[in-house]
Amino acid sequence: MLRADLHMHTRFSPDSLVSPESLVARCLKVGLSCIAVTDHNTTEGAKAVKEIAPFLVIVGEEVRTAEGEVTGLFLTETVPPGLSIDETARRIKGQGGLVSIPHPFDRFRGEVISRRGLDQVVRYADVVEVFNARNNLSGDDRKAMDFAREHGLLTSGVSDAHTTMELGRTYVEMPDFDGTPEGFKRALAQGVIVGRRTSPLIHVITSLTKMRTRLTGRR
Repeated sequence: MLRADLHMHTRFSPDSLVSPESLVARCLKVGLSCIAVTDHNTTEGAKAVKEIAPFLVIVGEEVRTAEGEVTGLFLTETVPPGLSIDETARRIKGQGGLVSIPHPFDRFRGEVISRRGLDQVVRYADVVEVFNARNNLSGDDRKAMDFAREHGLLTSGVSDAHTTMELGRTYVEMPDFDGTPEGFKRALAQGVIVGRRTSPLIHVITSLTKMRTRLTGRR
């Protein structure tokens, strides 16, 4: 069985300082055997991790659209930010990728997908995050589960890690698969979410990191 965490960030995101090397080392230490690296508006971090990881790495991207964030999995190239959610989803699908809806009902995040965006993207969607360890309120996750069930979508539990200390707390235990998007979907359908919520204080670290990036221009 795989331990799969399908949403995490590296220093290629402006709100994370995690290097590809430290990410891989931590995943090995905590027993993660399948990860999706989903940096903000770029696939470069995921590609860097994939080059050095001895386990399965899914190239992903958390894309800022005009209607909020959406995640692409199994990507080959970066989807540019700022497009309509419809166009973003079409570009993900055009690469043979999967569309995942990240933290759809978290009321505390500024980039959460809008209700209008949800209504537009649902026809393209494959996966909904029904447990995001960074969500402060369990009720927001329950809304996501209700949405997934209503629309017959696959579900995932993710760390949304921006620091290495968050890795290994939340994952999906799922069967191994052949590395393809379709094989992944079949395996995820049999998955069991193991979820432990992260302290809300973790958002302070993220905010400070983002401020540092703006001030220094560090990548």
